[in-house]
Amino acid sequence: VFIAQSRASGSHRDVEDEELTRIFVMIPKTYTEEDLREKFKMYGDIEYCSIIKNKTTGESKGLGYVRYLKPSQAARAIEECDRSYRAILAEPRNKSSESFEHDYYSNNMRPELRGNTLPFCKSRMQPEFCGFEKAEARIQEPVSKRLSVVSRLPFIQEQLFALFDLVPGLEYCDVQRDPHTNSGYAVIQYSTAASAIYAKYKLHGFEYPPGNRLTVLFLEDGNDSSE
Repeated sequence: VFIAQSRASGSHRDVEDEELTRIFVMIPKTYTEEDLREKFKMYGDIEYCSIIKNKTTGESKGLGYVRYLKPSQAARAIEECDRSYRAILAEPRNKSSESFEHDYYSNNMRPELRGNTLPFCKSRMQPEFCGFEKAEARIQEPVSKRLSVVSRLPFIQEQLFALFDLVPGLEYCDVQRDPHTNSGYAVIQYSTAASAIYAKYKLHGFEYPPGNRLTVLFLEDGNDSSE
């Protein structure tokens, strides 16, 4: 079994706990934790829900956390929940929650952020995820279910398929060769945009083989990007 993971991620369990299973959502201030659980339980097994409250008054700030047992469940919730919740992956709990709330509000209140566009981050957010989102912001790359993978070394079909098949939902992996160069190029497609987003987040910049960094980008898949 070959386990692929970015060097910057730390241990697998830490990444799963802090970065991939907890989502941050905007909710009506009247919501209770039970209301929040009821709205998001359809996407997977919830470990806990919590509502952020004003420390002085005890009133809800209209923000909450939902933590799932599996990263795939959190990804499904982000992709399928109503856009009004503006769901995103949450900051690890050892980060400043107040700075995260500030960044979340400042990013999500901008009218141009619609659909499945991921909110652009500030410097205080996760370094690995922040770099990915800043790159997305610069080129305004649309999210899709299809990815292109580029390498300065040629790919072996079976090995590349095994690498991207670690993310659930892989539909196909097509390795293409340029007879005039020794570089590698492949097209990857997943069954959902959530799987493609997760694969790009984890494998863009991943060294495979060691010393050779992969470049992973979204490709137009013919679907309406607003969806």
